Amino acid sequence: MKFSIDRQDQYTIIKIDEEKLDSTLSPEVKSEFVTLQKEGVKNVIVNMDPVKYSDSSGLSALLVGERLFKENGSFILCKINEHVMKLIKISMLDKVLEILPTEEEAIDAVMFNDIERGLREAGAE
Repeated sequence: MKFSIDRQDQYTIIKIDEEKLDSTLSPEVKSEFVTLQKEGVKNVIVNMDPVKYSDSSGLSALLVGERLFKENGSFILCKINEHVMKLIKISMLDKVLEILPTEEEAIDAVMFNDIERGLREAGAE
């Protein structure tokens, strides 16, 4: 699978450089999410700009990422193609997945979520 990983201090951006997120790629995507979580990454942004098509296994891979990172961090999708967005809405996953139009907005959301999480944790002490 072609993808790039941009690791920053507070987040990691995965850009999927394929047109199809389907059953041939979804196992690699899931594996990458698991690896990142084991490495201690808390916030993941998935840039889906090149992705023009996804099937149910591709959506399943994204849900794995959601489950792995959402409890202790952020999992945000950005730059989703109209066709893929329709599939997400039909599957009602737009209620589950955090989706933003641009990578910059996704980065801002990660920062905001980290601040909010820190305030909640400080209040719980």
